Amino acid sequence: MKYISTRGTAPILTFGEAMMTGLARDGGLYVPQTIPVMAREEIAALAGCSYEDIAFKVMRPYLGETFGDDEFRALIAAAYKPFGHLARAPLVQMGPNHFLLELFHGPTLAFKDFAMQLIGQMMQAALAKSGERVTIVGATSGDTGSAAMEAFRGLANVDLFILYPHGRVSEVQRRQMTTPSEANVHAFAVDGDFDDCQARVKDMFNDFAFRDGVQLAGVNSINWARVLAQVVYYFSSAVSLGAPHRAVSFTVPTGNFGDIFAGYIARQMGLPIEKLVIATNHNDILHRALTSGEYRTNGVKPSMSPSMDIQVSSNFERALFHAYGSDGRAIAQLMDEMKSGGFHISQGALESLRSTFASGRCSEEETTATITREYVRTGEILCPHSAVGVKVANEHLGATPMITLATAHPAKFPDAVLDAIGQRPDLPPRMADLFDRRERLTRVPNDLGRLQSLIRERIAS
Repeated sequence: MKYISTRGTAPILTFGEAMMTGLARDGGLYVPQTIPVMAREEIAALAGCSYEDIAFKVMRPYLGETFGDDEFRALIAAAYKPFGHLARAPLVQMGPNHFLLELFHGPTLAFKDFAMQLIGQMMQAALAKSGERVTIVGATSGDTGSAAMEAFRGLANVDLFILYPHGRVSEVQRRQMTTPSEANVHAFAVDGDFDDCQARVKDMFNDFAFRDGVQLAGVNSINWARVLAQVVYYFSSAVSLGAPHRAVSFTVPTGNFGDIFAGYIARQMGLPIEKLVIATNHNDILHRALTSGEYRTNGVKPSMSPSMDIQVSSNFERALFHAYGSDGRAIAQLMDEMKSGGFHISQGALESLRSTFASGRCSEEETTATITREYVRTGEILCPHSAVGVKVANEHLGATPMITLATAHPAKFPDAVLDAIGQRPDLPPRMADLFDRRERLTRVPNDLGRLQSLIRERIAS
């Protein structure tokens, strides 16, 4: 299995090389040259398997010779051992033909744990073989940072730096990033929004002298291994509801498009997915792009669902690459136009996207109302991101079972939940002392040079 850049001019890599590289040197994102297809019989055989077994069978064709079978099984087992539910990603029924996929039973209570715990294990194994040391820099709108901290803290061959937008994440999200005490992990509070943080990370990758000098690696969803790990729970949940013998649909609250692109990969692999529904908050660039064909930023507005406060959705580039028939030059042109604020999606590409994706938008008021309504109706307490998904999913219900991805535990957003239902959700016992732990963070201006200097200083110290 080989990996190519969405912009067409970067070196072709193996899985291991793509995992350690992150962003391609031409600025693009790595995707597999071909997507392996699972036969109906293979998908049917997943019924009754553990989550770990499904992960092995779904992901193994993408790995090539990077890991042996027994080695990869051990990495999977270690990655999901800390999860608080034996099913790892259990389904809860919300109503007729509507199910909630709980993706918040990992160590940091968010769906990012499914990918980050595994990529941490894989990177550690790869670095142990090579003897190399890497510097991982990532941007977060809230959950990626804490998941990365949990996965990489204390590792001998990794220095981790997480950039998050100062004042634009929940207090729980912030404390999960700023309270780890291990010396190899660092939280930078950047003056700006998530798009600023993400842009600075990409700037670092495109500064080849810096990139090579610090052995830069990435764990944002620009990293293909992150996306691949998320493909697994599409299979596990769909099979639980009868796939491949009947189709299912998914609604995904998303800002950076990585989680729903994983669903696209599952569909391309043969999983019978009828609809992939994009659910956005009022930062609705993905919904606007799908309905109008115009992908144009209009500024990030803070919300109660901060992990979706994004206007530059990195993984949308991967979807565009497929919609444009794998034309790297066309994607490079679109991304160049993006520097001026946006671009127009061609009619053919738009029709291709619409054949797979639907979309919807949820306002702040509708988010609160959904949390309230579903608590009264079902007793289920939703985080604001999950509520965005449920609201949009309800608009797309039909004869096909709908699975809405619940992306975070409600306790990560206690103020939003308190406003909706009049009570604060409790943190799990293992996090009960989170607000008593000492915080360790660095406030940084939105300045590339300053960030690079700080990273060099921390690595050298």
